[in-house]
Amino acid sequence: MTRTYQVTGINLKTQALGESDKIVTILTPEFGLIRAVAPGARKHNSSLGGRSGMFVVNELLIAKGRSLDKITQAQTVKTYPGLTKDLGKLAASQYLAEIVLCQALSEQPQAELYELLNEHLNRLETLSQNEAGVLAHLAHGVFHLLALAGLTPQVQVCALTQRQLVPNFTDPHWQVGFSIAAGGIVGLATWEELRKEKQRERQTNSSGKAPTTSTSPNSDTSTYQTVVHQQELPVISQRLNARELYLLQQLSQPEIMHINAAKDDGWLSVEQILRQYAQYHLGRQIRSATLIDSYFAANHDATV
Repeated sequence: MTRTYQVTGINLKTQALGESDKIVTILTPEFGLIRAVAPGARKHNSSLGGRSGMFVVNELLIAKGRSLDKITQAQTVKTYPGLTKDLGKLAASQYLAEIVLCQALSEQPQAELYELLNEHLNRLETLSQNEAGVLAHLAHGVFHLLALAGLTPQVQVCALTQRQLVPNFTDPHWQVGFSIAAGGIVGLATWEELRKEKQRERQTNSSGKAPTTSTSPNSDTSTYQTVVHQQELPVISQRLNARELYLLQQLSQPEIMHINAAKDDGWLSVEQILRQYAQYHLGRQIRSATLIDSYFAANHDATV
């Protein structure tokens, strides 16, 4: 007898299989990621057609298979129709789904990840027509997903000195750096001091000093060369002004969504920082991010 199991899951990815079937990648709180065949889902009159769409939440009865499981019953419990009616919202949702697909595990409970994704999809769903609002909600979602994976960037203190960095709104030229390699924000004065120190070290090493050797404690005759690994100068990925740093520092708080999201005013830079940081740690490009770029470029050109 075929073994079956019941789950609740949200569809994150689909691909065609044969002439009429689909393979659906589903995030479930009970068993993590599941790939299952939706038989006949591409047929016009299929009951699984709409239920196998993106971001549809179903209660499923699934039969275990040798290579792929098969959906035998599906009852829709929630949809996000507003996401498909707005290109910005759809691009942001696919962006978050792509990160989730990189993070989620199979055959392990993923309840927190499941709830977090649905929470942010619901926020995008109910968002009014607002470009900057889409960016703000997207950045918020990316930050929360990184935090859940234990990859939170350091945004409150300097990654080099661990000293608190507070935005200076009184100086219009004030900036801090963000270094992906260092893991977060970096005070530019500290970074500049480190750069000068490295420059002095290179000058000293190029002056012709002989390498330092030490006598082995286990032998009176053998010697070995001691190599000292100095702290590398981290690359500054991007520079942030006071407003951008303030937004980045506040992303862990839900209240940030109500702070001046009526215009961009820093959200585009914050999203790009988090994108680069996420791609570095995920080890792959976020393909859906190109839709965000083209969407905002198109809307910018339309308003010029």
